[in-house]
Amino acid sequence: MSRLTVPKTYKLFIGGKFPRSESGRTYEVATADGRFLANAAQASRKDARDAVVAARAAVAGWAGATAYNRGQVLYRVAEVLDGRRAQFVDEIAAAEGVTAAVAGRQVDEAVDAWVWYAGWADKFAQVAGAGNPVAGPFFNISVPEPTGVVAIVAPQGGASLAGLVAVVAPALVAGNAVVVVADEAHPLSAVSLAEVLATSDVPGGVVNVLTGSPAEIAPWLAAHSDVNALDLAGAGKLDWVDLEIAAAETLTRVLRPEPGVPERSLDRILAFTETKTVWHTKSLL
Repeated sequence: MSRLTVPKTYKLFIGGKFPRSESGRTYEVATADGRFLANAAQASRKDARDAVVAARAAVAGWAGATAYNRGQVLYRVAEVLDGRRAQFVDEIAAAEGVTAAVAGRQVDEAVDAWVWYAGWADKFAQVAGAGNPVAGPFFNISVPEPTGVVAIVAPQGGASLAGLVAVVAPALVAGNAVVVVADEAHPLSAVSLAEVLATSDVPGGVVNVLTGSPAEIAPWLAAHSDVNALDLAGAGKLDWVDLEIAAAETLTRVLRPEPGVPERSLDRILAFTETKTVWHTKSLL
């Protein structure tokens, strides 16, 4: 006796939970040759606002964790992702129309990126910070601190897992919380990655994943007064200048679009940090 097919609906990831869109909307995700693959939630303005609220609530705890602890959590993400490699290979191969070997290399790239950024968690401050020379009986020290809530448009149109990790992982290193709009055409690996995050000691709200239309969601995030930075990595085909203008209204830091999957770089960590300078008198004893 044959079983009925049970179509899967991939949900959003907000505040450590997997809600449906408050609007009730979904859209169909197809394989590379046009066959139905799954349903995905289509995020609304309310979903975007809820994600920002969750991220804001999570910033203090994540930023307050030790750098060593953040590195261990990010490394745990790599471990769990690697343990579910076969699932991600199948999802990517079906959605993007690539061979299992190509999909496997993309998963390996994502795992390697998590490991690479995890290693920087307790080291980047030594590179970005400084003991500054001053004329007087003072210590003057500059240290990097997280910017806060970072809204991200992930790379669109391919390499959906590697592209997502390439923009989310560096933002987390310094202690930021993230709201990311996944690849619209290939959102399944993003939601599966959210399942990995939910079981990898990442506190709820530190990463929030929205699926749906970046053209619809990005303007709300760009104009949101509680978003501190905007990464437009995958917004090259949108009217991103308008997004930059909207972000300027609230003095939101903006990282402009770049083609393809961003390279692993210390610069992507530092793009979402602020430098705090501390003065302290020297003891006269």
